Amino acid sequence: MARYTGASCKLCRREGEKLFLKGERCYTHKCSIGRRAYAPGQHGQQRKKLSEYGVQLREKQKARRFYGVLEGQFRKYFEMAAKKKGITGETLLQILESRFDNVIYRLGLAFSRSEARQLVTHGHFTVNGGKVDIPSYLVKQGDVITVKEKSKNSPKIKELAEALGSKVIPEWLDLDKENLVGRVIGLPKREDIDLPLQEHLIVELYSK
Repeated sequence: MARYTGASCKLCRREGEKLFLKGERCYTHKCSIGRRAYAPGQHGQQRKKLSEYGVQLREKQKARRFYGVLEGQFRKYFEMAAKKKGITGETLLQILESRFDNVIYRLGLAFSRSEARQLVTHGHFTVNGGKVDIPSYLVKQGDVITVKEKSKNSPKIKELAEALGSKVIPEWLDLDKENLVGRVIGLPKREDIDLPLQEHLIVELYSK
């Protein structure tokens, strides 16, 4: 599958806010949006008033970039959410939060979602005892996520484990920090999702 391979900071500048795509770097003075708070490109500093469609589109693009999802897959998630009972926008965010790479990030087993995606692809984790190396795998309530024994000795996993002390784990997840075992307690509620998204705008966009 194709994936964006350009500079992550350009995506933040395009949306006009931090998307925290580089993990800890985004909290330092090195973050480019603090130095160049305008869109990239030749006409990036020109202010343009967005139409209603433009506002909805930007919100959808922002959500895609937070979770690192391509357009086709994002639309698939929306269609899944639309078929379920409940509020479509909130259900969409629940599905995105349930992605395996996002859960690894939320558990503190990666510094960013892109790093979590890489670690998952390299096969460092198991779900209910079975190897899962698909970042888009959707976890379910009751799933147990474990760092593979041989992976615990890798420098990256050791670095992540040492940083877990200050990591705040969402209420819908649980982590045994000593043994690096995570559990999915339930589905995330809207108040558990700390991203600055207006999901109703995404629903309006796809409902046209």
